[in-house]
This record gives sequence, structure tokens and C-alpha cells, in this order.
Amino acid sequence: MEAEYFCRACGTPFQNRFPLDEEGRCALCRNGLRGFDAAYCYGVYGGVLRRLIHLFKYRKVRSLEGPLADYLLRTLPREVRFDAIVPVPLHWRRRWRRGFNQCELLAREVSRRTGIPVAKALRRPRASKAQAGLTLAARRHNVKTGSFSVAADVAGQSVLLVDDVLTTGSTAAACALALKRAGALRVSVITVARADRPWQMAPNSRAATGEGPAGYGQ
Repeated sequence: MEAEYFCRACGTPFQNRFPLDEEGRCALCRNGLRGFDAAYCYGVYGGVLRRLIHLFKYRKVRSLEGPLADYLLRTLPREVRFDAIVPVPLHWRRRWRRGFNQCELLAREVSRRTGIPVAKALRRPRASKAQAGLTLAARRHNVKTGSFSVAADVAGQSVLLVDDVLTTGSTAAACALALKRAGALRVSVITVARADRPWQMAPNSRAATGEGPAGYGQ
């Protein structure tokens, strides 16, 4: 089933317009529970795109860093100014096992091509279960207040938060809320893909075809 309506802030798909207010925002965004102000993604988490992300993230095919960063750059809104790029952090144990933080690699590549500085502003002081394979409710519970701390000055800044996949938005929300508490003026999320259920983005959407950002947020 294809979605016909999307929250203008977080991009969550809906089958009808009922969950959205007059400004096109869902309940979570209206109540400030999302944390982030906008979400941009390249495409749907499926097919070839899903395989590429898995090869990069789990099979450690580091040569995919450039092509995946290309997708982020196609999605990056040109009309919005950002002061810093912040990668979603890994707990040190998970980073040690994997050997790298895929979000940091993508953030540094985007920074190299845009000139926007990378700020390793977030830390993950407590380990949590991997999000992959968890239910939506379990994902939200797994990432909660206190999962992230801020280790750099972001006061008054417009921050671009980089992640590989946006699923429930729980991780992005926790990161954004931590940044906002530290004084960040605006937090936007950019991802290679998003995995929305139960409805997928329509195949003629810009995010699904790779023609640019899905238009989530202003």
C-alpha cells in the first residue's frame, strides 16, 4: 500500500490526512517529541539501496563510502544553511567491534565536499541493544533520554545530523533532543534511506527515484 500523505517535518507517511494538522505536521512533531525540525532522505530502505547499506555497514565494504555520500549530497537542501555536521555516534564497544562508525565516515565525506565542518558533538555513554530486529515499540524504549550526551558547543547552531537509515526516528529524536538541550537552534536529519511501515513512499516520489530530497521539512 502506498502512502499519499506525509508529515511536512519528519516525513512519516500516512494513508490519509487525518493524523496531520493544518500545517501538515503529525502529532509527534506538533508536540515536539521528534526533537528534529526536518528530515531528508535519498530513498526507500529496500532493494539495491538496502544491500548497499548492508555491505557498507556490516560487510565493511569501505569503498561504498563515496557512492553513499553522493546520495546524501543529492538530498542535501541547497537553500538551508548548516553550521555543523554531526554524525550519530556509536558506543565505543560497538565501534571497536565494527572498526568504524559508518555515520562518521559519511559525515566526513559530506563535509569534505561542502566545506561544512564536522563536529563530533555527541557521545553515547551507555550501550544499548542494536536497533535492527527490534519492534517499533522496543526501538523507542531502547533509545531514550540519557542515551546521548553532548561533548561540544552547539549553542545557536543549525546542525545537520547524519545517519544511514531512519526507521522509527527514535535514535534521531534522542540525538536531536540532546543537541537542543545543549542550545542547538535547529536540528535536521539526513539519511541515505528510510524504512517506514506499514506504508512505503510512492514510487514516483523524489526520495524513491533518487531525484533529490523527499521534501520533508522546511
